[in-house]
This record gives sequence, structure tokens and C-alpha cells, in this order.
Amino acid sequence: MNSFGQKLRFSTFGESHGRAIGCILDGVPAGLKVDEEFIQSELDRRKPGKTEFETARKEDDTVEILSGVFEGKSTGTPIAMVIYNTDQKSKDYSNIKDIFRPGHADFTYFHKYGIRDYRGGGRSSARETAARVAAGAVAKLMLKELNIEVLSGICEVDGIKSEIFDYEAAKKSLIYALDPNKEQAQKDAILRAKNDHDSVGGISRVVVKGAPTGLGQPLYYKLDAILADAMMGINAVKAVEIGDGVLSASTKGSQNNDEIRAGGFLSNHSGGILGGISNADEIVMNVYFKPTPSIFKEQKTVNIYNEEVDFSLKGRHDPCVAIRGTVVCEAMAALVIADMLLLNMGSKMDRVVNYYK
Repeated sequence: MNSFGQKLRFSTFGESHGRAIGCILDGVPAGLKVDEEFIQSELDRRKPGKTEFETARKEDDTVEILSGVFEGKSTGTPIAMVIYNTDQKSKDYSNIKDIFRPGHADFTYFHKYGIRDYRGGGRSSARETAARVAAGAVAKLMLKELNIEVLSGICEVDGIKSEIFDYEAAKKSLIYALDPNKEQAQKDAILRAKNDHDSVGGISRVVVKGAPTGLGQPLYYKLDAILADAMMGINAVKAVEIGDGVLSASTKGSQNNDEIRAGGFLSNHSGGILGGISNADEIVMNVYFKPTPSIFKEQKTVNIYNEEVDFSLKGRHDPCVAIRGTVVCEAMAALVIADMLLLNMGSKMDRVVNYYK
């Protein structure tokens, strides 16, 4: 499947080393002011080649809106956006034309489809996530109309954990670090791995502020379930926690319950979601990224003929994929929240009556 969402639905297309990648976003209400500069700024946050902590591949990631916008506003028809690839170096992958890279989707894609696109992973490449960020930027513009904000940052790199979560500091950090006191140690860990031709994992912390009560469609389209679905669909993500996550399994109910007073909840162990429905508290997630599988150490594998080989990878790759991945997490969270807002509009009959009267 290459599509996501129900009321607000987007599909992406393109490959890592193809001519372009892009998306079609359907379901955006007519009349939304579409700020193209903002959409581009979101893509600039994710684009490669900006710092030494990222892949050296340099893509402008310039987005072009092809349809669905007229005189700066959405028309209610599908919004199509395209981003042309300009810095492919397919020859870097010629030595792995018939070889499966450990940790990559090469093996599974080949056995599922019988086709081997060795140029940077083809459709399975994280290059595709630029299209998700473009779609997510439009979703963010929708959320802005309702004073809902999606923020994120890196709260852990190579086991170095943040002790504070400063989302404003993350915006200024080259690695989107949430804790300025841990940022240098996290940077050092990334560069050590890079210099050792290796990679490290990391954790993105995502928060949604201002979401109203009532988002989520139980039983089979719960808000937390779809957020987890959205995050797990991002390249290299291996786990997702909502609120206290796995810690909840080792606490008592008296510790885990969020007590309530007239002014709201006294704690937020639930991460802003109860019974699959938002409760108006902050929605909080931790998204776990594995180490980038593209490393430059000699590795053991097999080729498409199931012959054992040793090989060394070439190319340009992120030493910590979580860094740019956190921007993708934001985009996917925004798309989910915007979709849930549209779905929630018909949950009560009085809303339907008020609209049509």
C-alpha cells in the first residue's frame, strides 16, 4: 500500500534514484491558505547534506505544487506535489547490484516482488519520506487554523538520554537535540560512529499540543493505534511508545492512573489518549529508530543466487537516521491529527444538524 489516511488521504510515488518523488494529498478542505514558503521550510529541515551529522547527498528538495491550489488557497481537489531528484549517484551501488545489504529491505523486496532496484534501495529508501513531509506540511497548516501544534526533537542518541525536553532548543540544534546539556555528547557519539564507518540509533520525542478531546475512532481506528501505525511505517522505526509506554507495565494502577480535577488531569502517563480517544492533554510519543543499516564496514551476506559473499558498502548515508527522521515523525503525526479532526466532525448528530441548518 502506498496510501495513508481516511478523510485526509495521501499517496506517495517515486524512488530514491528515479527522476522524482512526490505525493497526492486528497481531502484538504477548500479555502485553506497554502503557504508554499512554509511547506518548503519543512522540507529544508529534512533535506540531506546540511551538516556533518547527515548523509553527504545534497538535494535541494525544492517542492513544486502541480494542482489543488489556486491563488494561494486549496480548491478542495487533490493537491499534487513533486520533488525532483538532482544528486543521484547510482554508480555508488554498482558493486551491490546482486547483493543483499544486511539490515536493509533488499532481501525482502526481492523475494516479494522478484525485482532488484539496487540504486539506493529504490522505493524502500528513506528518500521517499520527503514526500510525506510535504504532505505533513499542508496538514500542519490545517492544524494551525485550530491552534494545534506538532513538535519533536531527539531525546536519545546511542544511549545518551535527555533529561529535559526543550522543543524550542531543538529547533535551533543541528541534530534537533531536546536537551542542550546532552547535545554535545550526542553529537560526539554520532561523529565517533561515522569516523568508525558505523552508525548509531536514536529516539525521537513527538508532542501534539492543543488537540481537543474526542479525536480517535474506536474500536479499530483508535488514535494511539493509528499514530503507532504512522510512526512504524517510517523507515528504520522499530518501536513506538505512547505516554509512559513500556514503563506502564512495571507500575501499579495507583501510579499509572492520571487523576482528574476540574481543571484537568494531574499527570499525563496516558500520553493524552484514553480508550483510543484524545483527552485534550498533550499527546506524547517516543519513536525508536534503529542504527542506519548502511555502514562502511565489511559485512557477510548472500547474493540473489544465495551464494555467500563478503562486501564493503559505498555511497553516502546518515550516521544516525533518527536526526532527519524526527521531522518525518512530526509530518506523520500532523497528518493523523488532521485526518482525525475531519473524521470527528460527524461523531454527533447535533454537529451535522448545526452545519446543514
